[in-house]
Amino acid sequence: MHQDFRNTFNDQFSNDKYQSFLESILQDFPGVLDFRIAETPIFLTDSFVEKCTAAGDEIIDFIGQSDFKKQTEKAIPEGMFTPNEDDCPQLLSIDFAISRNEAGELTPYLIELQGFATLFNYQSYLAEKYVTHFNIPDTLTPFFNGLNRQEFLSLLKNTLLAEFPAEEVILLELFPDKQKTRIDFVLAKRDFGIETVCLTQIIKKDRNLFYLKDGKLQKISRIYNRVILDELATYQNLNLSFQFSDDVDVSWVAHPNWFFRISKYLLPFLKGKYMPKSYFLNDFDFQTEDLDKYVLKPLYSFAGSGVDLHPTAEKLALIQDKSQYLLQEKVSYEPVIESLNGQVKAELRLMYLWDKTKARPTLATNITRLSRGEMIGVRYNHSFDWVGGSIGFSQKGLK
Repeated sequence: MHQDFRNTFNDQFSNDKYQSFLESILQDFPGVLDFRIAETPIFLTDSFVEKCTAAGDEIIDFIGQSDFKKQTEKAIPEGMFTPNEDDCPQLLSIDFAISRNEAGELTPYLIELQGFATLFNYQSYLAEKYVTHFNIPDTLTPFFNGLNRQEFLSLLKNTLLAEFPAEEVILLELFPDKQKTRIDFVLAKRDFGIETVCLTQIIKKDRNLFYLKDGKLQKISRIYNRVILDELATYQNLNLSFQFSDDVDVSWVAHPNWFFRISKYLLPFLKGKYMPKSYFLNDFDFQTEDLDKYVLKPLYSFAGSGVDLHPTAEKLALIQDKSQYLLQEKVSYEPVIESLNGQVKAELRLMYLWDKTKARPTLATNITRLSRGEMIGVRYNHSFDWVGGSIGFSQKGLK
């Protein structure tokens, strides 16, 4: 972490500034913000960014293999294959714990990854708010690969809309007004004119999909998918005109199959100095291994749901379908962010946009999550300060 920028920020911080920062967001979007925003961004050194991008490159090398889809055929649960899958995920996120290696150096360790949407519009907006309210110097950027904000938004717009007019592109979600991430939906509409449509409101006619816009049927040509499929599976008796297994005439960004292919399912396949050891539970001899070294994770849970930090042989023996779980070597988060009242742990999410005409994605921006709790994530830190969703700034991203 960049100590000079941290010292300057902390010296100039006040709770009044933080409250003004929050109030400006609440004024922009009343009743929409539904999670805690941290008091501070984090400031990344060039060397740490280089480690993160190197780790990301190793993962992308694996995803880019010619037989990747064959290797991940079993990742898609039976009955959940969606037709018309594209050749690359278009949206990709990789989560790293900020930890220390055996030499005592700060280093990233892979925690999770997803071929799914995340808060792309919101993070750009959040960065602008931090800059405005906390006087973040223009020698720092939340973007990578030399992108500025307008270039980032242009790249994101091209990814989401492709060749289609905005009225034919929808952000698809299940009960969007109840989602904690709905501020990102509002920003997608503000920035690009993309309407958010609930899955229950989709109208299917033959191979075509429609939604009601101003009381008239509007054809859907492209779906920006935000439906988390394991959440969808928890609902019974939904009256849906459209099922994900239907063969329909639409293109996707964040095609549903990539949600499964690029997920915790990949962790046992990934090897390297930034990758903790991971095993499918059905391949693991949990009777002889030291389980204190591992975390139990269901393959397809979201936002930490179902994670067990303290697995035991007795608990594992009770799991019926062990192929749907994995054990991942525990990673110790280093409390490296200096707040005004103690040290805070952090996780960094690298966010990539993948032009389907190119062999590799573009690292575009990031999310950081600050924590004092046992787990990372805003739902596990609601009673603390200097925790929550945030973003990382660096000088490296300008180069």
